[in-house]
Amino acid sequence: MTPRIGFIGVGLMGHGMAKNLLAKGYPVSVKGHRNRAPVDDLKGRGATEAATAAELARTTDIVFLCVTGSPQVEECVFGPDGLASAARPGLTIVDTSTAEPASTNALRERLATLGVTFVDAPLARTPKEAEEGRLNTMVGATPEVFARLEPVFKAFCENVVHVGPPGAGHVVKLANNFIAMTIACASAEAGMAVRRMGVDPQKLVDVIGLGAINNGIFQGVLAQTLQGNFEALKFALDNARKDVRYYTHMTESLPMTSIMAEATHQSLVNACMLVYGQEYVPSLVKAQEKLNNTKLA
Repeated sequence: MTPRIGFIGVGLMGHGMAKNLLAKGYPVSVKGHRNRAPVDDLKGRGATEAATAAELARTTDIVFLCVTGSPQVEECVFGPDGLASAARPGLTIVDTSTAEPASTNALRERLATLGVTFVDAPLARTPKEAEEGRLNTMVGATPEVFARLEPVFKAFCENVVHVGPPGAGHVVKLANNFIAMTIACASAEAGMAVRRMGVDPQKLVDVIGLGAINNGIFQGVLAQTLQGNFEALKFALDNARKDVRYYTHMTESLPMTSIMAEATHQSLVNACMLVYGQEYVPSLVKAQEKLNNTKLA
């Protein structure tokens, strides 16, 4: 039988995911969102709306969470009228957010006592790919659970990677985002250094575009902002800061050194403190401009 899907968090990423689930024939029920536009659009495509997370737990088989981070995930699960309050054996909850592994592990253990399976399956790529059904996901689950969920993931993902046992998804995602944000911070800083030395930063873009260093993060942060486009990477700096901090929490708990991550985290904190937290990652360039009193973009 086709599983019934519940969805919490139909924002920039979640809307496209839910839209593609509906297009592939899955019955979808969404929890009300502060922004009514995506909810109303999905209802127009055949989705139903649930008033609470508890209602989703009672009426669906798999509930996807696409929220900001661990506090929001914990609220969805164990908050008032949360999923756990109406959980039944056999329910599966899939967390597609970027969360802290320690929180993920604790939630999974608590939910297991209720007969509920908790899967971490964070995402890669952007809202554009979400709308196109071309996201990547890294899944932490047992082989049996992964086999059961893989067809559902393929409704909105181009690449579905089983990265290991429960919890492994969020570990890999934090490492992924740490690398991505380090490239982003370095790109903005390097562009400013070239500008301050009196060289056209477009020449740096031209040279890097010819070699192995070139990548989408560099292009989005420096090449696109030189053309005045600050929306090439639609990922808020506040969320980037949060994700790298989750990474440093993880490494501190081992313990192990994370020198590069601490520098990246402080670069992101700095940009957020300069009031760019609600803007997208390319606004790292704006932070460099303010710090150095020099126009770059």
